[in-house]
Order: sequence, then C-alpha cells, then structure tokens
Amino acid sequence: MKRRHLAAVSRTRRSLNGSTDTLQYGTMNNTTGPSHRHYTLKHRITAFVSTKFCDGLTYTVRHGLLTGMRRRGGLGWIPTAHTDTPEEAFWRALDLRDKVIYDVGAFHGLLSLWFARTARQVISFEPTAANRKRLLENLRLNQIENVTVRPYGLASADAEVELVYSPLMPGGATAAPTLAESIRSDPKATIETIIVKRLDDENAPVPDLIKVDVEGLELEVLQGAAETLRRHKPALYLEMHGETMADKRRKVTDIVAYLTASGYTNIRHIESASAITPANAERAAEGHLYCTAS
Repeated sequence: MKRRHLAAVSRTRRSLNGSTDTLQYGTMNNTTGPSHRHYTLKHRITAFVSTKFCDGLTYTVRHGLLTGMRRRGGLGWIPTAHTDTPEEAFWRALDLRDKVIYDVGAFHGLLSLWFARTARQVISFEPTAANRKRLLENLRLNQIENVTVRPYGLASADAEVELVYSPLMPGGATAAPTLAESIRSDPKATIETIIVKRLDDENAPVPDLIKVDVEGLELEVLQGAAETLRRHKPALYLEMHGETMADKRRKVTDIVAYLTASGYTNIRHIESASAITPANAERAAEGHLYCTAS
C-alpha cells in the first residue's frame, strides 16, 4: 500500500458534554506559538487540564448532550450551568431515528454515543490507536451495541499515512501537510502510521448521514465518497478546519464548490444559520456545515 501525505483523522474542538475538552496540537510549553494560533488560550489550557489531570476519570456526564451517560476522560463531570452551543442545539433538533450514520473522525465517541441513542446503526471511523481504545471504553461503559468501530481513516485513496499529534492533545491528530508540519516542531510530538481508505469502498449499509471532523482533510473524505454522494445523497455534517484564517477560507471555498457540483445545493452554516453558496462560502470558514442535496 502506497504511503501518502493525506488522511481522514479525528479530533474535537468542543466536547458535546459542554466543555472544551481536547483541542489541537502542542503542549503548554508554547501556547502562543504559530502551531496554535487558530485556537484560543482558553481552549489550549482546558485541553491541557483535561488530558493531564482528568484522563483516568470515569463518571456520569452532568451536562450537555451526553447528560446521564457514562464516560472516561474529559471534563463532563463538572457541575456547571449549561447553555447549548449552536452545534448541540442542531443535534437535539435533528431526527436521527432509524438512521444509518457514519461518524468520520470519531475521537472518543462523543457524537457516536449521542447518535447511538436513536439511530439504527452507527459506523465510527477512528484510526488513532489511543483514541480508538477510549472510544471502545466509552461504548462499553454505556453498553452500546449498535456502533461498529472501523480502525482506519477515510480519504480520497487507499494509503498508509503518518498522523502527527501531541500526546497532551490527541484530539488534534492530523495528516494535513501544513498542520502536521507545525506539530512536528514539538519535540514530544507523536507520529503514528495509519491506514486510510475510500468511503465508496465500504462494505456497510448506505449512510443516511455522514459526519466529518478530520482536521483539515474534509475535502479528501468527500472525494473518496464521490459515488456514494452521487447515488445516495446522504446528508452531510462537516466541521471546518485550517491552520490560518486564509487557509480556512480557501478550504471552505473548495468544499462548497465540490458539494455544489455534486448536487448539494442546500448548505447551511450552523453557527450563523446562513445559507451558503459558492459566492459567500468564506462566511463559513469557521464552524460547521449541514448539507443536503436538492
């Protein structure tokens, strides 16, 4: 299998128990360095505390979408007043009953757990060994049986790729070239070789919804799902990424152009509730897109 510089990988910015849980890259030695400029200091500190001091905790989540569910790691045990983020409000309102959902970039399974409550089947893709172990732990803690975990990522072609991340921020694992290079400057950076495959080659039920959160390689995942998008038109939920604001604008412009050409003309930016077209795609450079075909 050919080694390439691309992959579909996992992370999360704000956990769905309501706390900013595991963020991108780096250690607390250089919180203002160029490899961290796309996240706030608060996010980086919260990620450090969560990973360094709470990673071994098992508890019942006390706020957010996963309230009442069991979880290992993170800050969901803290009793706080909680107001839903736009992302959480979106998920609460979306009817997932009897759906088949692909969770691409599942991380520790926070959304997989939420999907599993009402969906018929969830297929979770998590290529990073440590993240996948935690995902499986969280599924077992909640006796979830309708989630299947795939031990690889998704991309535009079958390949072996190098995934780079900081041990203190494993949710920021990436194979996107510019982001990966910024992490490699960290002497504690971890490099893990993973497998990626095309979604079109999956031997699995046809998805009704595909959620993609893969640290800057969203377009690669969509390109590897071209036939699935053309034939079945599943709904799509995408998180936007990029190293700089210019990079984010470029990526979202490319993604919206690709989706529009694929027949996805109903594209909504979750945070602003704006309709997104190729003409105003840069408005959605940060946040999430929900996309359906006309």
